[in-house]
Amino acid sequence: MTPSAGDGARVIRTPLDEGTVLSLRAGDEVRISGTVYAARDAAHARLLSLLRDGKPLPFDPRGAVIYYVGPTPAAAGLPCGSAGPTTSGRMDGATPALLDLGVKGMIGKGLRSPEVIESMRRNGAVYFAATGGAGALLARHITALEVVAWPELGPESLKRLEVSEFPAIVAVDRLGGNLYEEGPARYRRDA
Repeated sequence: MTPSAGDGARVIRTPLDEGTVLSLRAGDEVRISGTVYAARDAAHARLLSLLRDGKPLPFDPRGAVIYYVGPTPAAAGLPCGSAGPTTSGRMDGATPALLDLGVKGMIGKGLRSPEVIESMRRNGAVYFAATGGAGALLARHITALEVVAWPELGPESLKRLEVSEFPAIVAVDRLGGNLYEEGPARYRRDA
């Protein structure tokens, strides 16, 4: 039995294992704890370049969760500033290659392409949605931040984040359950 947070959400830990990914369903509320990698457009372009050149990635992708975020500078005494999700679709071109290497989760906002969803099914991965516009609140769940690669990219550098009960919702599960499709369909039925 997986523990649940005080609000009833399921607490999960990274790196994600196959059993955890298999048990998650679209619509599940989760609280993520452990290591999450922050990467946006520029970092994804560099990750793809490394893969094309046959070079290793600057992090172990097996079971990893990538958060599509570029945190703002930290205020005194905090690991980072506002850390809200960016639109995930901008990373869709790089996502299948990363999933093929073992990435098991992504956090962002918005729809994913059919190619990404098919790759998630094939590789056993899950897509979490974080609340857009709530970056200051989400940052409260980040306990540590370290730049892993490409510091010259500033907010878009690849970062290792330590998170504690980071709130998210399973938007697309590894079986293809998709909250972005099911939610509107349910609304139309109930209207």
